[in-house]
Amino acid sequence: MSKLGNLGARLHHGEVGYDFIKNRKIWYGISILITITAIVGLAVRGLHMGIEFQGGAVFTTPKNMSVSVATAEGYAEDASGHDAIVQKLGDGSLRIQVAGVDTGTSDKIKETLAKDLKVDGEQINAELVGPSWGEQIANKAWQGLGIFLVLVVIYLAIAFEWRMAVAAFVALIHDITITVGIYALVGFEVTPGTVIGLLTILGYSLYDTVVVFDSLKEQTKDITKQTRWTYSEIANRSINSTLVRSVNTTVVALLPVAGLLFIGGGVLGAGMLNDISLSLFVGLAAGAYSSIFIATPLVADLKELEPSMKSLKKRVLAKRAQGGATDDTEHSAVTDEEYGDEDGDAAPAVVGPRHQPAARARGRGRPSGKRR
Repeated sequence: MSKLGNLGARLHHGEVGYDFIKNRKIWYGISILITITAIVGLAVRGLHMGIEFQGGAVFTTPKNMSVSVATAEGYAEDASGHDAIVQKLGDGSLRIQVAGVDTGTSDKIKETLAKDLKVDGEQINAELVGPSWGEQIANKAWQGLGIFLVLVVIYLAIAFEWRMAVAAFVALIHDITITVGIYALVGFEVTPGTVIGLLTILGYSLYDTVVVFDSLKEQTKDITKQTRWTYSEIANRSINSTLVRSVNTTVVALLPVAGLLFIGGGVLGAGMLNDISLSLFVGLAAGAYSSIFIATPLVADLKELEPSMKSLKKRVLAKRAQGGATDDTEHSAVTDEEYGDEDGDAAPAVVGPRHQPAARARGRGRPSGKRR
């Protein structure tokens, strides 16, 4: 078995692990700081909306132009009096976008560009883009987002419970806010491709969160019938048992997106790839983070507010005090076949190092950890 596979198996059985729940205030603080930065960036700089949302003109020059992108951008801004976006296409032609111009202005810009670029005006293709089309896309996207969030909350409330639905909703808002804020700070153009990317990351973020929730739901069945582990400890076990899967799926998903963003958009200069690749890259990373560090710890906090969970925690701590344990992590991490409390009730193992002898972790003098 590979080292990563061996680590995954040890995480799943609770032999090793990291206490994510204990340090949840740190993760909350980091998320709040990043979210505030994103909101400030959005408020101060705003989003750089593409021509599809503002309306304007798009000029396409002949192939194999020898003029640089920077030079063509200067020509377009001088001719229009507006900011211009210039992209060099694969065939060597230039795509020049100028927002906020009408038909009459477009014709004048075309003539001026033809003189500056030293080409025949008939060789430059000019197209006008109305803002109504972009507005329709934006409105449909907001409607789709609203319907999606409502359905997600309803589904999670039915399939799991309302606390998990609330935690997943908070994680999704967290991911969207960070992604949009990064767009504002970086200054990338917002296009219909950006909208598609934002809607795509919602499904991925939700998938990662549901994987952990499913493990948590399974391991907390009949939790109040035992006195060995608290809800937070079992939640921590759920995160660790699915950690390698989350890391693997995130890395595999980020690699091709990183290729589009850094190689396609950065090195090769295919700027149109930046529209969707940046939203996917930031959203996928934020989704993996929120499922581990935000959603599950938030569920644990909400559950620990229940009277039954408070009572369970008191019983667990009281039992440990009687046994001489001073710290939750001092309890043995046992496998799925080894757990069981003194009353014969079973519960998942808490993640932590093996500080106590194996015989003590298996029960009162049992030669084997398996149930009778």
